[in-house]
Amino acid sequence: MTLSELIQAARANPQALVVPASWGQGRAGFGGLAAALVFEAMQARVPHDRPVRSLAITFVGPLQVDKPVSLEAEVLREGRAVSQVLGRAVQDGQVVTLVQGSFGAPRESAVRVEAEPAPELPPVEACQELPYVPGVPPEFTRHLAMRWGIGGLPFSGNRSREMGGWVRQRGEVIRERVTVSHLLALVDAWPPAVLPHLNGFAPGSSLTWTIEFVQPLPTLDTHEWCRYRAIIEHAQDGYGHCAAGLWTAAGELVALSRQTVTVFG
Repeated sequence: MTLSELIQAARANPQALVVPASWGQGRAGFGGLAAALVFEAMQARVPHDRPVRSLAITFVGPLQVDKPVSLEAEVLREGRAVSQVLGRAVQDGQVVTLVQGSFGAPRESAVRVEAEPAPELPPVEACQELPYVPGVPPEFTRHLAMRWGIGGLPFSGNRSREMGGWVRQRGEVIRERVTVSHLLALVDAWPPAVLPHLNGFAPGSSLTWTIEFVQPLPTLDTHEWCRYRAIIEHAQDGYGHCAAGLWTAAGELVALSRQTVTVFG
């Protein structure tokens, strides 16, 4: 199933959704997909005129593939402009993904500060792609394409503080408008920015993740490339703290992201 098909499935049957093994990430399902699916349940509880402003995501445990998962959402508070919503993905009675979201209607303001410029990247065709090899983790890369333009590939011994390049969906036949759910997958597709520092394989994953969205979202479709850059702010004792951004190909800011990541090497 493609990302768009899974999003539709989450909307149709949030109580018994099955994530196929093609969206695996080692022993668990892809975290960005888990966040996207929970977000769909949350968004359904919020008025349409209140777009999401920020999400705080905790990966409590591994999302198991090929097994039903229930997507739940609870409105914690609904004010005049802002809704606070708590979402969960639950398997076997246990929470595996927890998402707290803030949704807010626009309001008049005298404050306007333009975003900093997008990172300069080599052309897409000049950047090295992370290859998808059938049967070799992470399986979800069959659905998402990444091309490195900054820093090194995972486990390459590259000591740069920055990592990034181009990202888009792979295998989507029909052009559709990109939604927040699509963006969650695109941002989390990238491995932890500390992994290029390693000279050999070691597992690593996101522990907590916060992401903020520029509203209204720039118009994008599911065939377009986006720019991505992550910066390591600190790493020690098996934990790294990274800040990242996602931009359109034309350089419009789309989302700002922060992660605490774990690395076992």
